[in-house]
Amino acid sequence: MPNSDAAAASKPAKRSLWSKAREMAEMAPPERNRYVDFLRAFSILAVVIGHWLVAAPYIDESGAVQGGHLLGILPWTQWLTWAFQVMPIFFLVGGYSNGISWAATKRKGGHYSDWFASRIQRLVNPVFPVLLVWGVIAFFGTQLGIERGIVQMATQLALIPVWFLAVYLLVTALTPLTYAWWSKMGFRSFFLLVSAAIFTDFFAVFEGIPYIGFLNFLFVWGGIHQLGYAWQSGAFRGLGHRLFWMIASLAVLVALTVVGPYPVAMIGVPGAEITNSMPPTIALMALGMTQTGFALALEKPARKMLDNLRIWTGVVLMNGMIMSIYLWHLTAFVLVMIAAWLAGSIGLDVAPGTAAWWFARPIWFALYIALTLPLIMLFVRFERGSVPVQRDYPVPHWRLVLGMVLICTGLAMTAAISIASPEGVTGVRLWVVALPFIGAALVGFGPVYRMVKS
Repeated sequence: MPNSDAAAASKPAKRSLWSKAREMAEMAPPERNRYVDFLRAFSILAVVIGHWLVAAPYIDESGAVQGGHLLGILPWTQWLTWAFQVMPIFFLVGGYSNGISWAATKRKGGHYSDWFASRIQRLVNPVFPVLLVWGVIAFFGTQLGIERGIVQMATQLALIPVWFLAVYLLVTALTPLTYAWWSKMGFRSFFLLVSAAIFTDFFAVFEGIPYIGFLNFLFVWGGIHQLGYAWQSGAFRGLGHRLFWMIASLAVLVALTVVGPYPVAMIGVPGAEITNSMPPTIALMALGMTQTGFALALEKPARKMLDNLRIWTGVVLMNGMIMSIYLWHLTAFVLVMIAAWLAGSIGLDVAPGTAAWWFARPIWFALYIALTLPLIMLFVRFERGSVPVQRDYPVPHWRLVLGMVLICTGLAMTAAISIASPEGVTGVRLWVVALPFIGAALVGFGPVYRMVKS
């Protein structure tokens, strides 16, 4: 009886969640391109599945925890990254949405600072709880005497997704310039970024000049973002144009990877001399171009499918919690791994890539989902509660720029070096955790801003 009572109690909440999404779905204006929202949700779900599949920690014969990586263990799986590395789709959708939003802001005489501040807030507000939760886990893990290497590995794995936000914020910040560039030059603006990415790769990959490759975070992802403007403005004229774009881009991708010097894997593989993602290369740009052509070739039937209210409601529901899904799915993964380790390493003694490991994937995925769902329900309010702060005046540009720099630096360092520290009493790099909070306060939102304001 208690179980049935609990199930009965949960049903109204589920109905309420669905009914709210359905109400929003019905309110969507007829001119809205629902396929944009569908691609946004699809890309994040593909990333989640890819992360859960690729990360393969296990216990070796000596009893030590090893952070296994499926792409390094089974090289053939590197081809799967052409389907699961779909961050280009997210930047494509971002360009489409940012172009529409910025054009509307200009028509209404709005300020850039308010426009960008609201975008920063919507993206960063859901990050605060995940940083705090893992700061607490790292602190108590260190105090309880857990090996610092394990604490750092778990923390870094759980927080790797935040790298994307740092790059996306930078690309979004340049929207007024890049949108004007597109309006004036069209596809030439995109191919200039392609040329810049090629020159950057030449000096970074073939000449071995250190750090210059990081410029491609701007050139590669900015280029895909530019294709979003192209889509929004109707520059991809019809199915034939889109299929040609896909086939030509795929030919370039094959030439760069199968024939050329770039690896097939579109994410980093341990021990590889070249990585296509950190920093991004022209091979990853070619993948993004291929995915753009493929996605746009499916637009017409997909939009017809999304006329179905039930399917469209599901897309609206997903988009209402998309940042929560993205930010918490690896936390669920890590917590499941920790629980298995504490339970006597149950299931972790199976070597990744073996038949037994593959047969066990549905069970592990069910566990990840079972833990991800309550985390989403617990923290989605930080995403839905990201109501822009009402200001009587625009945020000064120096505060906006400095705030963005601090936020992006903190998020980049979180993904690159982890907030868990191998030294010190607390076991936490407090300065890394603090940077996004301080940056948000400068922009005009977040816990630090509310404390200072009050």
